[in-house]
Amino acid sequence: MYRILYGWPFLFEADLTRGYRMDIRQWGRFAAVAACGLGLATIGQAQINAHTFRFATAGAAGHPIVVGGEKWAELVSKKSGGKMTIKVFMNGALGSDPQVLSTLQDGTVDFSAMNSGILQAQVKEFAIFDFPFMFNDGKEADAILDGAFGKKMADLLPAKGMVQLAYWELGFRELTNSKRLINKADDIAGLKLRVIQSPIYIETFNALGAVSIPMPFTEVYTALQTQLIDGEENPYSVIETSKFNEVQKFLTVANHIYNPQSLLVSKKKWDSLTKDEQSLLMSTAIEARDWQRQNTRAMAETSLVNLKKTMQVSILSPDELAKIRVKIKPVIEKYSASVGPELVKELQTELDKGRKK
Repeated sequence: MYRILYGWPFLFEADLTRGYRMDIRQWGRFAAVAACGLGLATIGQAQINAHTFRFATAGAAGHPIVVGGEKWAELVSKKSGGKMTIKVFMNGALGSDPQVLSTLQDGTVDFSAMNSGILQAQVKEFAIFDFPFMFNDGKEADAILDGAFGKKMADLLPAKGMVQLAYWELGFRELTNSKRLINKADDIAGLKLRVIQSPIYIETFNALGAVSIPMPFTEVYTALQTQLIDGEENPYSVIETSKFNEVQKFLTVANHIYNPQSLLVSKKKWDSLTKDEQSLLMSTAIEARDWQRQNTRAMAETSLVNLKKTMQVSILSPDELAKIRVKIKPVIEKYSASVGPELVKELQTELDKGRKK
């Protein structure tokens, strides 16, 4: 048997065969809780506003940072219900890396991801990420970058107008040139090599006898094509997606520098966002990071296979790599003093811990 009373104050009253009964006081409590829940949901949803962000990168289509940015954009759109959009501007459309750093600081560009070592122009400690032969492999780098050391470095950036969301990956750098196959450390001498606009890169290759020419990435293909420079150095996937193999004949496997990529947001933009928006961007940046690293490492293997079809490949032996280490030791000592011996010691201690496991 059941009985329902309609109308206020009797919203409803039911007597069921199981003896269930909700009186008006119980209903009031139920309604209040439900309304509170709906209110919280509404407030929570209201904290995600409509945004269209600009993500600047020098990479070409298929570049590890470009595909990482595209993946992140996909995640952000999905998690925000389409309210937040990230547009990826590739091929240096919004400027070279140094130019983008400046526009990040003034809030003109919202996001970018670039070699962490480039940030040394703003924070000298970031030069440590350009140290040759610092990491043995990607897994080792992940542990450092995602741990206390990586956070310590990231915490230095807000004072310079940037916030770091995650460390992505470009990979280990290799050497290409149009002159000769490099089998020995001494074979590098005399080559005109484009390097990143970073003092350590310039001095490292000068110490090897090359002529280091700092140059924005967007200018490299033309400089190789016109033989303004003889070669350059980049990870396999960058060499392939930038089509450097069209104007380079020789590829040398050296794994001389590992490139963590700092995913950055303008602090001006960051501070203008709600806590919910910041949380969504941070969580998706980390999710994209894990995907981007895995994808980048898979791309590297595929790119090497493809590059071997058109380029002559040499692999520097451990003995020759040891000779390179000796030649560049003064450069590492100089920049260890610059970034701070204690910081270098801290990183080395963390690396040693991981290697003993």
